[in-house]
Amino acid sequence: MAPRPPWRAALTCLAAAALGSTVLPALTASAASTDYESESAFISQGKVESNHAGYSGKGFVNFDNVVGSYVEYSVDAAQAGTHTLTFRYANGTAADRPLSLSVGGGPATTLSFPGTGSWTTWKTVTATVKLTAGTNKIRTTSTTADGGPNADKLTDTFTGSDDGEPPTPPKNLKASDVKPTSATFTWEASTDNVGVVRYEINRGGNVLKSVDGNTLSATVDTLTPNTAYDISVGAFDAAGNPSQQSNVVTFTTPPSDDTTPPTAPSALKVTGTTANSVSLAWNASTDNSGKIAGYDVYQGATKVATTTSLEATVTDLTPATSYTFTVKSRDPNGNTSAASNAITAKTTGGNTGGGGIPEYDRDIAKVDLAWSVDFLPDGSALATERDRFEVVRVTPDGQKTVAGKVPGTVTTNGEGGLLGLALSPAFATDHSVYLFQTTANDNRIVRMKYENGKLSATSEPVLTGIAKNRYHNGGRIRFGPDGKLYATAGDAKNGGNAQNKNSLNGKILRLNADGSAPSDNPFYASGGNARYVWSYGHRNPQGLAWDSRGQLWAAEFGDNTMDELNLIQKGGNYGWDKCEGTRGDCAGFIAPKKTWPTSQAGPSGIEIVGDWIYVAGVTGEQLWVMQINSAGTGVGPAQAVFSGRWGRLRSVTKSPDGGLWLTSTNNDKNGGTPSVLDNVIVRLKFAGGNTPGTDFKLSSTAFADNAKIPDKYTCAGDHSAGQDTSPPLAWGAGKTGAKGYAIVFADVANNGNKLHWAIWDIPAATTSLPEGLDAGFSVPGQGGAKQKAMGSGANTQKFFGPCPGGSSHPYTFTLYALNTATVPGLSSSSTMAQIETAIKNASTASVKLRGTSSAAAG
Repeated sequence: MAPRPPWRAALTCLAAAALGSTVLPALTASAASTDYESESAFISQGKVESNHAGYSGKGFVNFDNVVGSYVEYSVDAAQAGTHTLTFRYANGTAADRPLSLSVGGGPATTLSFPGTGSWTTWKTVTATVKLTAGTNKIRTTSTTADGGPNADKLTDTFTGSDDGEPPTPPKNLKASDVKPTSATFTWEASTDNVGVVRYEINRGGNVLKSVDGNTLSATVDTLTPNTAYDISVGAFDAAGNPSQQSNVVTFTTPPSDDTTPPTAPSALKVTGTTANSVSLAWNASTDNSGKIAGYDVYQGATKVATTTSLEATVTDLTPATSYTFTVKSRDPNGNTSAASNAITAKTTGGNTGGGGIPEYDRDIAKVDLAWSVDFLPDGSALATERDRFEVVRVTPDGQKTVAGKVPGTVTTNGEGGLLGLALSPAFATDHSVYLFQTTANDNRIVRMKYENGKLSATSEPVLTGIAKNRYHNGGRIRFGPDGKLYATAGDAKNGGNAQNKNSLNGKILRLNADGSAPSDNPFYASGGNARYVWSYGHRNPQGLAWDSRGQLWAAEFGDNTMDELNLIQKGGNYGWDKCEGTRGDCAGFIAPKKTWPTSQAGPSGIEIVGDWIYVAGVTGEQLWVMQINSAGTGVGPAQAVFSGRWGRLRSVTKSPDGGLWLTSTNNDKNGGTPSVLDNVIVRLKFAGGNTPGTDFKLSSTAFADNAKIPDKYTCAGDHSAGQDTSPPLAWGAGKTGAKGYAIVFADVANNGNKLHWAIWDIPAATTSLPEGLDAGFSVPGQGGAKQKAMGSGANTQKFFGPCPGGSSHPYTFTLYALNTATVPGLSSSSTMAQIETAIKNASTASVKLRGTSSAAAG
């Protein structure tokens, strides 16, 4: 019998958008796996022992401490194709004990088996290989005089056959006999070159039910009354290849005859206060239907939050003021409970900037499905419209213009279309915008020019061949502090992709700006698509953001149980499709730092300000806020803000003026409510800080804002470009909570950003710079501050003033408040673009001092 391809067990509850208690099946393995105990293999120069606890089977193999000792497994593969080999081992030393891996006597590759901390701590190492049908000899051989690790077992998992042709999409899906808790679905059969083995009925990327490949109808009896659904069906063949989805059917289940309200929420309590917010938590209600649709939070008689969680943070409050709150619950039929106990809380009298609980500032603009946002040098933003395939420019005062359309983009009638957007770190000179799009054949990253307010008519492929589906496309892209482009790629409804390093799907990818693979990627030596893999074992990864230590964090949509926030490690395996959150076969995988029930989050875009993480929740319709701990290894309690206020929250992006831009995408074919809520971009601010004002302001005694920069500070001063006298600069700390400062000087003519000079790691206690800073990467007399300028040679280590050559140009000095004393990842060899990107990633607020110059060197 052929191994079972990737699949998910049928749900016994509503999927991710369900609003109530659920009963979930056990998480099942996605592919047939077989264990081979090391003590049963052929052993050369080694012995079976059992003196260290934690092994499986009857013992483990202790390699002799010589080069050439080996363990050879006889692996019986029922089907030829790609297999994942998982080696369970222990290494109680501090040294790596690498093994050479060969299949059937073929070419060998070397696997690393680093120390596990002790001989009773067991971890796993994986390798992807091609096996033939029948018996395969898998040999692991020691390569050093230390021998190998203690070998416990080998697990073989079939992840894909040589059959790469997917089934055709099912056709003519229909829904009938729709009742409050059930509906019947029928469809026409898919075709496949080998054969269809199963169909999945999907809602919003989550599986409601699976049936075998000979079944063309099914009744789903786990629906919720009075709830809108959009349903599609997908087919799978024996190799795990998924079809594209069928047509979509939409309907709303009728209400039931239930008129009994839920019990009142109990034990309402205050869990935290700030100057502008109060955090609340309560115990769950119960209902005779077994489901709670949501909770409404009242501030006096006014409803201020709607959530599916058992917590909410109410924002936009006045400092040093008392407020009284109650909570009510609703069942799916709209029956409302009595109010909880009332609780009174008083906001604090002070406030801090640089992160924390944000508050609403203002609406920016209505934009159709603004999926991703990035900011131009002039402070306006570019945003992608997923289903219109357009990029729009949005100014801070809400002016909106279409920059252009991305050619070749198509919809999937679900989660595909025009997705991520990122400006090049060298935008000032290359004017490049990177975009993640769905095309007729794949998902891909392309590059386009943005000049004079318009996108170019053509695009240039950067990375192609990322598999697409109606669901699980990933699609976030962002340049990291290292200047590399990171991209999230979903598993495209094929869970086996996530563990297969030769697939681009189910991964976080890392590439150079030209689309090549960086040679320091963890699996670069493996060749092929593995060269691009930064981390793997992801289902549908989304937002990407870096903290003050330069660590990468990512959000991820779960299946039916847990959404995730992950701290990403180079080469790390995050467990999908064997492990969802902390549920399933999770041994040996990297655990998430935070999980949520899938009804409460649906984490999409994320941002980090002052080591506070902000996660835009699509399904939960709320913004999650949490602080990274002092060690940088995890997060504190998560607080839900703006619950139900703008609906499905898609992206959150730090703005140059120290706020956050938050986008909602409600009419997105995936559970939104366009009749109730518009798609909108709003600006959030931090209480008392992070918005430029009278305190946080950059000035110079040498010239006024927007005035002419004196020739003394330009190339006209000594008639030579570079090595110029820097002007005196001063600023106020405001309420930014800055741990340091940086200043970037740029020519911004024609909406450009030609970077002339930057100084960073200015100590937090410093609020001015004297005239005429001396030369040197480490700035003399400035407490460890670093500087870099355009040009070459000596010019790169001293202020490089204006030199536009006779025509007047506008210039800006931009002051950044930093969330770290030292900007990570920078050195004297960093480019100006890399320096500016790293400074922006570490900033909590910024403000500009403007000037003009027509200086010439002659």
